[in-house]
Amino acid sequence: MSRQQESQGVVLTGYHSNAELLPKTGPCASSCPSAQDHEPNSHSRRTGHYAVQQSQNTHHGDRYGPCTAASCTKTTGPEPSSQPNPNAAACPRSQHSSSPKPGSSPRHSPISRSRARPPCQRCNSQDSLDELEMDDYWKEVENITRTGGGAGRGEGGGEGEVPEEEQQKISEEGEQEEAWLTEAGLARLFDDSLAADQDQEEDSAVFLSTLTRTQAAAVERRVASLQQTLRRRNRQHVPDVRDIFRPPEKDDDLSKLKGGSENETETELNVEVAFSEQALTYRDYHQRLKVNTGPSSPDDKLPNFRLLRDKTGQTRIGDLSPLDMKKVHRVVLVEMTALFDTAGIDLKAHKAVKLKTKESGLFGVPLATLLDQDQRRASGTKVPFILQRLMCHIEAEGLNTEGLLRIPGAATRVKSLCQELESSFYDGTFPWQQLKQHDAASLLKMFIRELPHPLLTVEYLNAFLAVNNLPTKKQQLQALNLLVLLLPEANRDTLKALVEFFQRVIDHQAKNKMTLNNVSVVMAPNIFMFKGFRSKVTEQQEFSMATSTANIVRLLIRYQNLLWTIPKFIVTQVRHQNMESHRKQNKERAVRKLLKKMTTEKTSEKAIPEEGSQGFIRVQAPQFNKVSMAVQLTEELLAVDVLTRFLSQDCSVAVKKEELCLYEIGGNIKERCLDGETFMKDLFQLNPTAEWVIKVAQK
Repeated sequence: MSRQQESQGVVLTGYHSNAELLPKTGPCASSCPSAQDHEPNSHSRRTGHYAVQQSQNTHHGDRYGPCTAASCTKTTGPEPSSQPNPNAAACPRSQHSSSPKPGSSPRHSPISRSRARPPCQRCNSQDSLDELEMDDYWKEVENITRTGGGAGRGEGGGEGEVPEEEQQKISEEGEQEEAWLTEAGLARLFDDSLAADQDQEEDSAVFLSTLTRTQAAAVERRVASLQQTLRRRNRQHVPDVRDIFRPPEKDDDLSKLKGGSENETETELNVEVAFSEQALTYRDYHQRLKVNTGPSSPDDKLPNFRLLRDKTGQTRIGDLSPLDMKKVHRVVLVEMTALFDTAGIDLKAHKAVKLKTKESGLFGVPLATLLDQDQRRASGTKVPFILQRLMCHIEAEGLNTEGLLRIPGAATRVKSLCQELESSFYDGTFPWQQLKQHDAASLLKMFIRELPHPLLTVEYLNAFLAVNNLPTKKQQLQALNLLVLLLPEANRDTLKALVEFFQRVIDHQAKNKMTLNNVSVVMAPNIFMFKGFRSKVTEQQEFSMATSTANIVRLLIRYQNLLWTIPKFIVTQVRHQNMESHRKQNKERAVRKLLKKMTTEKTSEKAIPEEGSQGFIRVQAPQFNKVSMAVQLTEELLAVDVLTRFLSQDCSVAVKKEELCLYEIGGNIKERCLDGETFMKDLFQLNPTAEWVIKVAQK
């Protein structure tokens, strides 16, 4: 298996549930769709501790790996080998705590070396990470190292392994700023060859005109830094970004930032105001009070965050069109940088290096390659078949197995199973009924570690780690929200499938003894470990990162329902960009075309009941041969009410309401699938020129 690894930028795109793609049969039908990563494999051959290793997206599964009635249902007949030894179940930690071999990693928790093992008890509180739970972290690292998945300094790889290559390198002076501006779509600010591109110039001007103060400051800071570098290189002068930015408007005043005041309760998440603006208000207020705003302890309590209700509806990843998602990515990149800038955190992004990787197979294959081969078997696949199938099998066998993600399978057996899967998975001959529960979990962890490109990507790994340095849990959560949005779609979908799977494991903690903290500390080294990473950090840094990485995994699992949403202020900025673009396009159109368009719009308005009023909208359903349906707007009318009315009027539609979505199309948005709790009158007032179309949800 390839030991080379490389990460890709983390772009948060739409997450598509596997529910639509996997058969709804068998006991794990409801859980298979999520296809999430469950536990790090003890058989991984990756090196290092907190290194992010290969991660892949897994989605569909048919005979090749997805859940089917035959493969996903619990096998009949006893399978005693799939359950841990009773004594081991009673105290699994003791059974798997053998001292490290001389040749293995020298870094082991001081807890396990200097302290007698406490009674085998789990901490009921999930507010903090205790020593016993962190001891599981080091045992997992030890197991990975012992089985060849995390070779330490001076250790070689397994037989047939490709020699280790560097996955990342530090960018040269100016390269980081150039890469950042290019990703933000602002390359013309430093590339003179693009200055004559009128479309590029207008696009940049529109984008810059919609930025907040903190976002604009983040752009200016990088342009200024790049200008200094280019002057030292005796290159031509770069356009000053201040020549493009328009002055901040009065309504951007600090006192008008909703939710940014010091009186805001910690549990409320305001998504109407940019996170960086809220952080600036928080920082300025505490500086005036001379209060220390250092990072909060990763062991502090996890608040029960809730989103302030938005009458125009919540927007989840996957609800917007690809064109609008590109705009989302640009805004999120600038906003994420501005948020860290406000906290005084300088993110040093690494540059991914192209590596030679396997072009086929299951383990050690790039996520994009794996999805490509799976999509040829089932179009629309979002999560690799093998990952879906492993999660489905674990759930079918039952999630009550004690120590499910913690207790590793036998190393030699897992290695043999890995080879057998490589040769027989896609032809459907792999004997799933003989696969033991802990072996399946180990294979799942191995799959994550063996990805040649880290699941969290090389580009954004440092940003994920830096989240712990933000001063409040709210800002940490906001930063993670932005980072999830920045992940490539394949990485984001796979990560989502994993955290959903982890949550289902945690839901059975009364039986399997795997709480939120237990799952987090076991999975952290598998998600954050990539080849060659440990050789670059000191032992003290490694100890420090143990708790940090476990805390990041803990936040990803606990707040997954919030992290995979697009904040309203981001959607609002996209709407403003679309409106500015339309305004510029309209100025260039001939008067005749404008008059024709206005006439067409007036004609369409006449078809609506009570012509000229805003009391009605016309809903279309071309997929179901429904020309249009007039709907009266009331204060309490929800999007789900429109779907209910449509189904009640057309009995010939053989589609469930849950499979339909009311779309907002045109106006100041390209396309958006509406949340069922959207208040239609409020949204109509926000986008009065939009069309309303019912169709099958594209998720």
